Amino acid sequence: MINISTLFSLHEGEDNKEKTLESVKKNIDFKGANIWILACAIIVASIGLNVNSTAVIIGAMLISPLMGPIVGAGFALGIYDFSLLKKSLKNLLNATLVSLLFSTVYFYLSPFKDVQSELLARTSPNIYDILIAFFGGLVGVIAVTRTEKGNPIPGVAIATALMPPLCTAGYGIATLQWTFFLGAFYLYCINCVFIGISTFLIVKYLKYPAKQEVNKEQQRKVKIIITLLITVMILPSSYLAYTLYEKQQFRKNVDLFIEKEFTSKGYTMIYKKTDFNPKTKMLELAFLSKRFNTSEKNHLKQKMNENQYLKGTNLIIKQDSTDRFNALKGDILNQIKNGENEMNTRDLKIIHLEKELAKYKQDNIKFLKETRILFPEVSSLSISEQKLAVKNDSLIDVTSVIYDSEPEISKKDKEKFKNWLNQRLAVKNVILFRKQD
Repeated sequence: MINISTLFSLHEGEDNKEKTLESVKKNIDFKGANIWILACAIIVASIGLNVNSTAVIIGAMLISPLMGPIVGAGFALGIYDFSLLKKSLKNLLNATLVSLLFSTVYFYLSPFKDVQSELLARTSPNIYDILIAFFGGLVGVIAVTRTEKGNPIPGVAIATALMPPLCTAGYGIATLQWTFFLGAFYLYCINCVFIGISTFLIVKYLKYPAKQEVNKEQQRKVKIIITLLITVMILPSSYLAYTLYEKQQFRKNVDLFIEKEFTSKGYTMIYKKTDFNPKTKMLELAFLSKRFNTSEKNHLKQKMNENQYLKGTNLIIKQDSTDRFNALKGDILNQIKNGENEMNTRDLKIIHLEKELAKYKQDNIKFLKETRILFPEVSSLSISEQKLAVKNDSLIDVTSVIYDSEPEISKKDKEKFKNWLNQRLAVKNVILFRKQD
């Protein structure tokens, strides 16, 4: 027959108490390498939250040394070592401030300040976070007191998640979003308190010897402090958990209501918006073609009020009159027509430009033939209208003539060529350029 007390006993495989306590004390200090590791872990976690990378966040949690002073505080309470408690809390405060500083600076300097899902997940703690912190802390402290530490501690670091809430709190400070800061910092406090309480309970269960004799009055004060901390953490988180449950039920029943009253009847829904607030719940819908009259709307509202989770929800169905619908259709048709007119205008411009280009080609060929009668040495010719920029920031119209000749036209003939071009083109601004120049 299995002995239950032996089966669940934590004394088997337990490490030497003095050795365990010494190890706990070593992990409390935050200076030198520990501060560097913490600062780097905070930056890594902040980047992970910034880019919404779960893998990066997990990596930061694994390298974080924040568990040390929290476990130290739990041990200090368990053995009534108030100097160790003071030291643990002081180091935890220093680590918290350093973490907030580095995360705030990172998010202040980061150009990407969009709220990601990983950030949002750390802003609304509830009773489930308390359970995770408590049972995660139990696993952690049990592993600390074993001869064979095994590999639960990395898992505890991931499950209890001390780093991400601190980084999210830093994000709230950097962006002046105080609801983010308060929600995330509250989650961080929950983790710290319940990891410490679970540590305290295991230390008492394993009967670690008290460092100093304490009277019943001191023991009572310790119990009162622990009870107050538990109450302060549990009450708000329980309310938040209940709110979360109500919100989930609201969304679930909204989907069932839509399926039963609209989708199953063949109505095509094109828009849905829900807003859950215990005092002002709202469901806003719009449909492709179905239009509801006042009687049908009242019937739908009555159906919603019969549902426990939808009762009091403000149902809004977006729909315009038929005339407005036709007007909207007319606007769409007019836009299409205007678009066609714009396309026709562009087509005409393209045709005009193509004609102008063909004309220039014909004119150049014509002028080359005439030019070669007077100046046979000219072998090619191009004429174009140009805008010449001058130093007083103005533009002058000029007629540019590019030619090629073999041999080169003499200076006297070039002047005659220029005068003839001015006369032939009916301009006074011809500028000659030889292609080989």
